[in-house]
Amino acid sequence: MSYTDFLAELQKIGLSVRAFAELVGMNPNSLSNYARLGELPTHIALIAVLMVGLAERGGDYRQLMSKVTITPKKPRGRGKPGRFGGDPQQSMDF
Repeated sequence: MSYTDFLAELQKIGLSVRAFAELVGMNPNSLSNYARLGELPTHIALIAVLMVGLAERGGDYRQLMSKVTITPKKPRGRGKPGRFGGDPQQSMDF
C-alpha cells in the first residue's frame, strides 16, 4: 500500500498518523519515515485496512485493540553504557 493510500484510509476514520502509531505501539516518526519510501510494510497496511473496515461496518476497533497489551519495543542501535554506539571495543571504566 502506498503511503498516500494509507493516509486516505486513516482519514476515513478520522485518525492521524500519530494516533494510529499510538494505537499499534509504534513511534510516529517510524511511520512518517515510510512517506519518504512511498510504501508501507504489508503488516501495517493490513492493520490500517482492517481497522477502517471494522469501523465502516459499525464496529469499535478501539475496544477490540484494547484487549491486547502492547509492550514497547526496545530501541535499536542504542549503545551500551561505557561503549560508543555499540562498538565492540573494550569496556571503559570512567
